[in-house]
Amino acid sequence: MKNKTSLILAILLPVQIIAIKIISAYPTFVETWYSTGLYPYIAKIMRFSLGIFPFSLGDLLYTFFIISIFRWIYLRFKTKFKDFRKWSLDLLATFSIIYACFHIFWGFNYYRLPLHRTLKIKNTYTTEELILLTETLIKKSNQVHTGLVDNDSLKVDYKFKKTTLFRKTIEGYESLGKDFPKLTYQGKSLKRSLYSIPLTYMGFNGYLNPLTNEAQVNTQILKYKIPTTASHEIGHQLGFAKENEANFIACLATMNHPDPYFQYSGFTFALRYCLNELYVRDRIKADELLKTIHPGILANYKEVRDFWEIHKNPFEPIFQVTYNGFLKANNQVEGMKSYSYVVALLVNYFDDVENAF
Repeated sequence: MKNKTSLILAILLPVQIIAIKIISAYPTFVETWYSTGLYPYIAKIMRFSLGIFPFSLGDLLYTFFIISIFRWIYLRFKTKFKDFRKWSLDLLATFSIIYACFHIFWGFNYYRLPLHRTLKIKNTYTTEELILLTETLIKKSNQVHTGLVDNDSLKVDYKFKKTTLFRKTIEGYESLGKDFPKLTYQGKSLKRSLYSIPLTYMGFNGYLNPLTNEAQVNTQILKYKIPTTASHEIGHQLGFAKENEANFIACLATMNHPDPYFQYSGFTFALRYCLNELYVRDRIKADELLKTIHPGILANYKEVRDFWEIHKNPFEPIFQVTYNGFLKANNQVEGMKSYSYVVALLVNYFDDVENAF
């Protein structure tokens, strides 16, 4: 009976892959029936039920997977890879179950309508529009920075406890949901990752566990980065699977936050993306605008660069390549470069903010 079940599940794996490939060609269908239909109910049930635990059940699940993988490899070598048909069917059956759960619980959001279509804004912009937005973000960043430090040469220090930053992140979404109903966050499940130290050496700020809908934050990172990282992961929880879209949501949540420290994280986060893009398009203008930024803001940027430089290791590129491949396999053809496409959403959102949501 078990062999028959394994055979059926194994056969269903390629069937699922083909079905998802077909479904991915119909983003309007996914948007209507899954992302704004079934998924919000699935996500709320998971967050309300698992969010009550102060620790990450998803990380414990990953621990179980890792132990199981090593145990499986050990048993295969111990038995000299005998009973190939049996263990290969069991392996394919396991992949089939995980593949189905990944898409049902969250993964179909990769195939929903692009956010710019939902917002009814353009997905292109001119260099002149980029320069205008960059100037606006510099002005806002400098203003908020002035209110947080004694002089413009000082970087902003975040003296909050990390648990306080988590709570304030959720408060930001409560405020944001009043103006943007689609960003209403119900069922809090924002947690520190049990794997924060490994994540640091892998080069990741955080992640969403698609099997438990828990938003995981690497609490080893600088406190300055926690507001945007935590807001980014909540954006994933709300069904915005693509990285550029989650970054845009993080910008909205932090720039519109009532706390000036969160505003500072948000405006400087958005500004960094715009500056990077402007350097590609017009390096001379980018250098010119860079001189108008408070030195203290640049000190915060340097602090982040120094943090990641300290934690560089020979294996980090392997993790980055692996994750890049994962993004490409899930409808993000630009891979990790898709993070920078948040600029297009920012430019056009600021141009047409009244039509958003």
